[in-house]
Amino acid sequence: SLATTRGTLEHRAAVLAGDREGVLRALTALRDGTADGALVTGAPSRGRLAFLFTGQGSQRAAMGHGLYGRHPVFADALDDVLTRFDRELEHPLRDVLFAEEGTPDAALLHDTAHTQPALFALEVALYRLVESWGTVPDGVAGHSVGEIAAAHVAGVLSLDDACTLVAARGRLMAALPAGGAMVAVQATEDEVLPLLDGLEDQVSLAAVNGPRAVVLSGEEDAVTRIAARLAGDGRRTRALRVSHAFHSPRMDAMLDDFARVARGLTYHPPSVPLVSTVTGEPADTEALRTPEYWVHQVRATVRFADAVRTLARQGHTSFLEIGPDGTLSAAARDTLDAADVTAAHA
Repeated sequence: SLATTRGTLEHRAAVLAGDREGVLRALTALRDGTADGALVTGAPSRGRLAFLFTGQGSQRAAMGHGLYGRHPVFADALDDVLTRFDRELEHPLRDVLFAEEGTPDAALLHDTAHTQPALFALEVALYRLVESWGTVPDGVAGHSVGEIAAAHVAGVLSLDDACTLVAARGRLMAALPAGGAMVAVQATEDEVLPLLDGLEDQVSLAAVNGPRAVVLSGEEDAVTRIAARLAGDGRRTRALRVSHAFHSPRMDAMLDDFARVARGLTYHPPSVPLVSTVTGEPADTEALRTPEYWVHQVRATVRFADAVRTLARQGHTSFLEIGPDGTLSAAARDTLDAADVTAAHA
């Protein structure tokens, strides 16, 4: 009811009293414009709202299934996306998306060729549902494949073109030789970068998710060696369960084929301001409309923490994560560490 039926009021008052006399005294103070200990007035200043679109790794079995049965807006939007992906994928994406944990179809959800389309489909449908309740963003950003969902809802890519790009991205990544490693590390970017000197052809900084939260990606031996050195210094490390080392040199072999797909699409100026997680800054509108941006995005460090800081500098004080889990909303809170920032997931 807070989202759909109650009025958004500029002025508010609440009376906190334990008896009739206290209530009447506080109401009289409200009428007369005077102070009373039982009277609370005003409303918090309303900052800007940003939507954050989650990337790979947040997927889970049967995500969106309950919403599909309860919300026609969500169901219609999801059907539109799934119908489009059925032209691109050999296996029906609906069967993968709604499969119960432990089934063969559910296992496909963790196959990159299906993971990325599934996340995109869920996020677009979630966005359309939240939008139908009158909640729209003042700015958007997305983590890895989530940036394509952000670009679509911002008007950069039509649904057809966005689905083509996502399907090609997942398919070409999945076709690469399996292997490599990704490790999340409790360290700053400045602490990690010197350890990569001379290893640029083996290891990349895949993501900067917070002030002390980065991800290493690349050849398993090199990544493991660097992570072990950091662990020896007392830093927490966590190996990620992935099929491929994303945002690393192991992606290079797919870039030419992906570029051919990207060149066949049409790009439009965004209708909603988008902060790039490639640069961490407001997206360059001209660059965003080039195939080269989206090809480079496959390999570039995901500068999520920088993007969140940029959104905060722009006046965004509320962050809503559009995705199946609360990974980005937690990272946003850690990055900003501000009492006046609200971050939640849909």
